[in-house]
Amino acid sequence: MAALQLRDVPTDTLMEEIQRRVRCASVPETRAILIGPPGCGKGSQAPRLVEERCICHLATGDMLRSAVAAGTEMGLAAKAAMESGGLVSDEIVVGIIRDAIQQPQCAKGFALDGFPRTENQARALDDMLSTRGVEIDAVVNMQIDDELLVERISGRRIHPGSGRSYHVRFNPPKVEGIDDITGEPLVQRKDDNPDTLHTRLEAFHRQTQPVIDYYSAQGKTRAIDANDSMANVTQKIREALGQ
Repeated sequence: MAALQLRDVPTDTLMEEIQRRVRCASVPETRAILIGPPGCGKGSQAPRLVEERCICHLATGDMLRSAVAAGTEMGLAAKAAMESGGLVSDEIVVGIIRDAIQQPQCAKGFALDGFPRTENQARALDDMLSTRGVEIDAVVNMQIDDELLVERISGRRIHPGSGRSYHVRFNPPKVEGIDDITGEPLVQRKDDNPDTLHTRLEAFHRQTQPVIDYYSAQGKTRAIDANDSMANVTQKIREALGQ
């Protein structure tokens, strides 16, 4: 398939991209981690961060799938691990993140979602970033009581191709059951139900608290109340990131 030529890009689209790049040139760099239990709204807030701060959204599952599909060195290693029935090692995941943040869309930074999940992963991430002369700026801890998550989880809908997240009540698509961007159907994840929620929350708290403690010791953790409207949570994240 032939590469798209610049002359083939519609003028309106080209001007919008130029304006975006001019705006982004003055935006400070941001390297953040979003931490929160399933259903807290990370997937809904991340696109807003991407747009406002000109950064990329790095969701672990999406990165793994993209790396495998692209056949990168780390992607092939991940594929081999998964096909053998094993777990994808921390080294491979950190390698995939390292490759991702070198892409042009990550030049201004990133919002990590779903990684690190353990203190060892956090240390490995920090070690990798230090070799590039950068570090995590802030860890946004999106707090919400466990009992409030059932409605959020059961009402969540996902666009499989992009990972975009909606909620039938709190963040509905423009057309019920349809992705706003592609017009493709939304799905409900098999584990997005009350029956599996308690197990997932128990695992989340057990694994993630050491990560929160690790970054708190560095003075980087910012706790916010995520039991609020989309707009208010967005503003809280802005304030947590120093905007």
